[in-house]
Amino acid sequence: MPFSADAAETLALNALGWLVANDELLPVFLSSTGASEADVKAQMANPEFLGSVLDFLMMDDAWIVAFCDANDISYDHPMQARAVLAGPADMHWT
Repeated sequence: MPFSADAAETLALNALGWLVANDELLPVFLSSTGASEADVKAQMANPEFLGSVLDFLMMDDAWIVAFCDANDISYDHPMQARAVLAGPADMHWT
């Protein structure tokens, strides 16, 4: 079943909450993206920012597995949610 925009945003917000609560991984995210804690708060309703959170977590299998296990979701759901958040502008057909 495809993700709705609301479901994708909810999953990404859960990922953001999980990331913010992770004392070891949050600094890595902030350093990697150049975002500040204020940016995180200001951008949490922005689908592009939420997509970047999912992109970050999907960079490392251990991170995405830990998030999915902690939230009891399938490992492919973050990728599906990311595709919805990106929209058709991020589709590449080649």
